[in-house]
Amino acid sequence: MTAQLPLSRCPAGAGRRSAAPYFICSTPFPSAPSRPHEEDPLASDIPPQRLDPRSEPTLLGLHRFNEADAGAAEEALLACCGSHRWALRLTAHRPYPDIESLLAAASEASYDLRPADLAEALADESWMPQPLLGMRAPGSQAAHTALRAAHAAYEARFGHVFVVCLEGVAPEEMLDTVLDSIRTRLSNDPDEERLIAADELRRIALTRLEHLVATHSGATAR
Repeated sequence: MTAQLPLSRCPAGAGRRSAAPYFICSTPFPSAPSRPHEEDPLASDIPPQRLDPRSEPTLLGLHRFNEADAGAAEEALLACCGSHRWALRLTAHRPYPDIESLLAAASEASYDLRPADLAEALADESWMPQPLLGMRAPGSQAAHTALRAAHAAYEARFGHVFVVCLEGVAPEEMLDTVLDSIRTRLSNDPDEERLIAADELRRIALTRLEHLVATHSGATAR
């Protein structure tokens, strides 16, 4: 018997709030909400005794993911990467023996994204109700204006939002890092930029996924 984890997710094109047109995705899920619902994507009604008592407490989140209803697991994965094919693949390959195996599978699935899958994932980033990263970082008004203009130029050139993984970047360095990254990547040709954007999405998805499983670890280990 699997845990039933009801989730509400807007169907494609329906009920999605209009987000800022230029979006950088870097905050690990779920420290900032990446879906318009408020429900916990891995909240579980699995009784504690259904979890392997021999497991390390740090693996309880992984057990929840492995035991979750397939639909709920897919929903949680879609909060990490908006490609349905990516989420279905990782859901189908459960159970994972450890977090490293899950992350390795997620990385492999990211490398296998088709152009349509990448387009779906990039489109998904564009509506997430999350503030534009970099705009709240310390910096002058002129720098923030330049950042907005750089985002606009990027989307006009490539036809999709700019994504970059900012894991480990200090807040005071974020604005300059983002601005430099956009300006550098604006010189890429579209095929080259798609490869870079795909790798940034892969890094973001791994960070979110690791954080997702870790966040739900130890929740019942009392």
